[in-house]
Amino acid sequence: MTNNSLALLGGTPINTTPPPPYNTIGEEEKRAVMEVLDSGELSGFVASPGDAFWGGRKVRELEAVFCTYFDMPHALAVNSATSALHCAVAALGAGPGDEVIVTPYTMSASATAILMTGAVPVFADIDPDTFCLTPESVQAQITPYTKGIMAVNLFGHPADLPHLRRIADDHGLFLIEDNAQAPGAMCADRLAGTYGDASVFSFNRHKTMQSGEGGVMLARNEDIALRAALVRNHGEAVVGPMGIDNIVNTVGLNYRMTEMEAAVAVCQFAKLDALNARRVEMADRLTLGLSALPGITPPQTKAGCSHAYYFYVMKYDEDVTGIRRDLFVRAVAAEGVALRAGYVTPLYLEPVYQQRLCFGPDGFPFNANPRGEQLSYQLGICPVTERLQDRELMLTNIIYPPLGLDDMDVFVEACAKVLANGPALLAANLEPAS
Repeated sequence: MTNNSLALLGGTPINTTPPPPYNTIGEEEKRAVMEVLDSGELSGFVASPGDAFWGGRKVRELEAVFCTYFDMPHALAVNSATSALHCAVAALGAGPGDEVIVTPYTMSASATAILMTGAVPVFADIDPDTFCLTPESVQAQITPYTKGIMAVNLFGHPADLPHLRRIADDHGLFLIEDNAQAPGAMCADRLAGTYGDASVFSFNRHKTMQSGEGGVMLARNEDIALRAALVRNHGEAVVGPMGIDNIVNTVGLNYRMTEMEAAVAVCQFAKLDALNARRVEMADRLTLGLSALPGITPPQTKAGCSHAYYFYVMKYDEDVTGIRRDLFVRAVAAEGVALRAGYVTPLYLEPVYQQRLCFGPDGFPFNANPRGEQLSYQLGICPVTERLQDRELMLTNIIYPPLGLDDMDVFVEACAKVLANGPALLAANLEPAS
């Protein structure tokens, strides 16, 4: 193998078969959708007081199975996890002048859900092994204007949720878990998604459970659940007849889930444990192979936790390999396996934060923050995040079904081939990819 020419230099790729599409849909989902279609009720929602305010039969079934699985009293099905995040932040009372601490290393919706309430995100740095918020960084960002903390359980591994829960309680703050990437993961022998005052799950097409789009919010008490439901379903039209006195943050949208999406989601949720077990099996196979290669650190799992492996995420040390990370990733990908350098640009470097422009031309909600320019979104505020994104982090989705254990071995072989041919790769003096 070590004498084979790299595909990036004109050699034959190790893998020439395109990956099959990600698909966990079976006959159960097809039957469930046909039952909904045959019923003629594609949505059970009505934006007025009464039983139909809470949605149709399948929506409520999905909410019930979530409550049972997570042993939480309230669940709310919505049309996306983004919508669920907005419902959660609004229901917990964030508004203009408030700050919510969140990681900068996450999908943009974690932070924009905060902006949607008129509050602003404050970004704290992450752990270099779990890629989640560190309690120490969160503690350092608390100000008199802090309203809450949003912990994102990134890539399938939980944040330090017990510690974050204690910080929130000590300071009278809310805690939200964005658990879109870690359904079924454990933290301190307890399910992720059960530490927050509210927590959010996703059924987006890329997630472990998929119904095209869709999300679920778990809530710890009835008031949070009710206020989130008002955001889901045109709350401004129902608060009067429902006798709700405190109408702050109850202006609603249409975040309702259809009965077809809910029917698919119920079936997918029933498969969660099996889907996670399969990903863990493939991840363990990758870890076994990659652990023997220099310069690549497989994902870590903290004691008392389990990993749900939304992505398989590695750290790369170019000082050990002698090959810059982006060139290594380019060469491995040319061998016919999926590998990506970095995840997302730290959110505070995106234009919405750099220009402080969101709603209208005058800078709301940033101009409503009492700290003004002391609220920093400058390069350097989260050095661990920036280092990981710029130099160290690599990820792959090769653990997605229907790929199997043989595909994990091919991935390891591709990495080993590139490392073994490092001198030839460096001698080619390739220009950086555009």
